[in-house]
Amino acid sequence: MELDPRRLLVLAAIARRGTLAGAAAALHVTPSAVSQQLAQLEHAVGRPLVDRSGRRAELTAAGRVLAARAEAIEQQLAEAERELAAMAGRAAGRVRVAAFSTVIQHLLIPAMAGLARDHPDVVCSITELEGEPALRELRLGGLDVTITERDAGLGLETRRQVSVVPLAEDPYRVLVPVGWPPVSGYGDLAERPWIAGPPSSTTGQVLERLARERGFTPRRVHICVDYPAVFALVAAGHGASIAPDLALRAVDRSRVRVTDLPGAGARRLDAVVTAGRAGQPAVEALLDALRGVVPT
Repeated sequence: MELDPRRLLVLAAIARRGTLAGAAAALHVTPSAVSQQLAQLEHAVGRPLVDRSGRRAELTAAGRVLAARAEAIEQQLAEAERELAAMAGRAAGRVRVAAFSTVIQHLLIPAMAGLARDHPDVVCSITELEGEPALRELRLGGLDVTITERDAGLGLETRRQVSVVPLAEDPYRVLVPVGWPPVSGYGDLAERPWIAGPPSSTTGQVLERLARERGFTPRRVHICVDYPAVFALVAAGHGASIAPDLALRAVDRSRVRVTDLPGAGARRLDAVVTAGRAGQPAVEALLDALRGVVPT
């Protein structure tokens, strides 16, 4: 019996994802290619490795044994990559990163320019994904790093089996249309319409906190999560809103007024790194590049 390590890695992906289609998406191949690799591995082993009778691909006892070995092989390959890079005195390899639009535009793209200059052998591969879906993908091994946001007032987040690396605190600002009368306090906005984020979003939570602390009830006329859409609504005079400094780099200040109202706080931007990749030269090179472009 001769086992192909590459096919074992396909089996490991099936074990993590629970379906052949999920494994195919993680490996960036077609489901038929995964099916063929699995069939060839089962032929080599001489017994079924995956039970396909249900909605999910459940591994057989033999499949679980081989999948565990495949996980160990992946870890050994990652360790070998780290050791070789250290011997060469350089960072090299692909780093898979998930982030949301403001971070992609204003942090990752500038950081990639720094990587190309200082670490040309490091390739940053970006997926626009955030929140729990990004963290799930990180846990499943489909990502190396994800950038998260949360209210800075909550402090540093800790998570099991990952490393949380603080990057920056990005202040929130209150925005109003330029045609509105001057705003000197939150009382001036008590009767005004608001363009609010969903309750689960950071901007939605910030508005709720501000209303509680400042003693007003915001009139949430529009619910919007996409910052360009928020800015367009504010510019058209449809309401006040809240946005972080990074997002405001793209706003037309001739149409949107950024107030000096205090108390909005900031969002914390963290890099969450999967345990198997923490400390690897390529990942550290990306984190250093991000630190070099974060606002101070």
